[in-house]
Amino acid sequence: MLNNIVVRQCCIVCACIEPHIELELNIENGITRFKMNRFISLPTQNESTVTICVTDILGDRFCVVCEDGKRVYEHVATALRAGKKVHLSFRGGEDITSAFLAEAFSRLYTNFSEEYIENSLTFTDIDPDDAADIECVIQDVKDYLNNPQQFKNAIIQAMGEDSI
Repeated sequence: MLNNIVVRQCCIVCACIEPHIELELNIENGITRFKMNRFISLPTQNESTVTICVTDILGDRFCVVCEDGKRVYEHVATALRAGKKVHLSFRGGEDITSAFLAEAFSRLYTNFSEEYIENSLTFTDIDPDDAADIECVIQDVKDYLNNPQQFKNAIIQAMGEDSI
């Protein structure tokens, strides 16, 4: 029998790197397995891993503008092309908009395989609500890339033929 339990905990210990921990606990045949999601995995630095801090790239704590999403994409893509694993830190980031996220992640998923991204990119220092927004944007990007015509048809239906 397989039991899945999700444990949520807010850390109050000063030494804790992440303010939010979410673990998936699987108990199968008496064996316990923990799986951390990619939004809270703690960064391990070595020669094959790099931490990219979004606010350092932008020189600002606001993650709002599409052009800034493109700048973040360029840094992440450069590291991925070099075969590095990337920990994308949102330390100090505020007002993370879907426009910013869509620009970064649509480019990533257009230029790299989903499997490669999933195995090479983790997120740190991010508010749980912003992490949920990233997951939604990523799913929208995947859906669009799997069937762009469906999205174009929906735009035409909602806004008319001239909107495309």
